[in-house]
Amino acid sequence: MSQPSPLCPNPMQVHSLQQETADVWTLNLINNDFYPYQPGQFALVSIRDSEDTLRAYTLSSSPGLSPFISISVRCLADGLGSRWLTQEVKPGQTLWLSDAQGEFSCVQHPSDSYLMLAAGCGVTPIMSMCRWLVVNKPQCDIRVIFNVRTPADVIFAEQWQRLCAAHPQLQLTLMAEQDAQPGFLSGRINEQVLQQAAPDIASRTVMTCGPAPYMQQVEQLCLGLGVPTANFHQEQFHTSAQLDDGKSEQLTLRIGQPLREFHVPVGSTLLAALEAHKLPVNAACRAGVCGSCKTRIIDGQYTTTSTMTLTPAEIEQGYVLACSCQLQGDVTLA
Repeated sequence: MSQPSPLCPNPMQVHSLQQETADVWTLNLINNDFYPYQPGQFALVSIRDSEDTLRAYTLSSSPGLSPFISISVRCLADGLGSRWLTQEVKPGQTLWLSDAQGEFSCVQHPSDSYLMLAAGCGVTPIMSMCRWLVVNKPQCDIRVIFNVRTPADVIFAEQWQRLCAAHPQLQLTLMAEQDAQPGFLSGRINEQVLQQAAPDIASRTVMTCGPAPYMQQVEQLCLGLGVPTANFHQEQFHTSAQLDDGKSEQLTLRIGQPLREFHVPVGSTLLAALEAHKLPVNAACRAGVCGSCKTRIIDGQYTTTSTMTLTPAEIEQGYVLACSCQLQGDVTLA
């Protein structure tokens, strides 16, 4: 058993797989050495023990509380990593993980009151932090709003029930876009729901995770309700599947010599846009850590969530990490 990648030095044995919803599984891993991590952080996983194929997944377990190191994975039809992890990996196999990464953690953003907002698989770091907070900071007031397509898509449904019943300082609001049942609000996140769940939202630390369109809406709403930018923290989940949404507002991606133009949704990552149109790009970690997807933008509107491996001179020249670059308007690449 040899280490496949220098970025993933931690071997862990798969203890069990637990199906959470129709398309989400939690993999429980046994780690024989000390593995330090903070609630909300993620790790890179070597796919098929490959040196080059790495994927980032949130550690859905909670440090000091969970019996295993766990990752929760949504199986995507065209997802190389997710299909292998959820459909082929078996108990007893070894997975190789990186050290824990990321700044999206309540340990790094301490507060006496939180508003946690999640959609879909974005709930994994939120659950990790909530479990940790109710035990380690029992006086902390936590409001959670969790958006799903249908009630059947609630990840960790039984865990949420037990956690809220045992810890009244944790209040959960569930929202379903379709087929809302008793106990669910109907529709999508909006200003009224935010104000009802947290009337004092402007004084809370907001932590949120979900798909790109959801993240854009949440940020607009929260800042509009007076949340200071310094108190708003997000961990974005972007996948190429988001490029299949024909309802998204489109932008033009231009690539130089010879000049070619492609239309992609506003808010998608540069990496997802390139891969969707089968354009060459190197991408190992897909989490803004390894630097392999460094790309130069000549002109355009975009935001970035990581510049970890870029020098100040490279940033000045327009280099970005494609996996951590969100396209907001027409963009031209070198």
